[in-house]
Amino acid sequence: MECWALAFGLLLAVMPPSPASARPLTDLAGFIFDSGKIKAVTSTKGRIKTAALEPEPAARTAPIRPYRSALFGMETEPLTESAISKKWNDAKAEIARELDVVAACHGNGPCPADAQKLIDLSAAGAGRDGRAKVGLINRAVDLAIRPVSDDAQWGVADRWSAPFETLRSSRGDCEDYAIVKYLALLEAGISRDDLKIVILKNAFPQEDHAVVAVRVDEQWLILDNRTLVLVRDMDLMRATPEFVLDQTGVQRFVSRGRSPASPFGLRVARPS
Repeated sequence: MECWALAFGLLLAVMPPSPASARPLTDLAGFIFDSGKIKAVTSTKGRIKTAALEPEPAARTAPIRPYRSALFGMETEPLTESAISKKWNDAKAEIARELDVVAACHGNGPCPADAQKLIDLSAAGAGRDGRAKVGLINRAVDLAIRPVSDDAQWGVADRWSAPFETLRSSRGDCEDYAIVKYLALLEAGISRDDLKIVILKNAFPQEDHAVVAVRVDEQWLILDNRTLVLVRDMDLMRATPEFVLDQTGVQRFVSRGRSPASPFGLRVARPS
């Protein structure tokens, strides 16, 4: 039975096509794809004509760029009229002034001791790149300042000192560390676009705490004066981002299902 079926199949294979299948096609029009070549097919009164067409050039695709995620993966909204905005505007003005002093130092002009100290802190990362450079500058600043509360140092609840003032006294609280690091990293060549100060709300205890965020290799790293370890923003635990301060001003973090942070009555974390 199997041999008969095989013989019948071979017979069908060598038989000429039937008249119906041999008739010229009268309604064919379209494209035939053959070995990567495209042929246009037209049909006129039963006669088929083909014409070779040049294939369309491949569309140019835009180069894939690294994805720069938002800090903490959160959206922000501008915050213009608030106590923290005024403090940051004053701090930015002082940072700009002190950068001019540092520039004069590099130009062999008068160089105050606190300006030279800032230059030395920035030079801690000399010869290094990326995370290593940032880590060495972060360590140098942390070791150059002794933590003390504003109440103990100045007799007020909250005071943002100018960077040179902090370096002159070698004392300060979290935002003083952060402002000095901000200036030192700028002096070391870090772009302003990759540098921010962040106000966090600690969970235990519930206090505001200032840190620096710096973008390295498309990742945001958190520089906290309470540890020498550089932590990615998405790995930060037991703290909620509230405000971000940078060259554009102050932004408030917003997130679905969470109320915006209040810009008033910041309670600064105790020094540690």
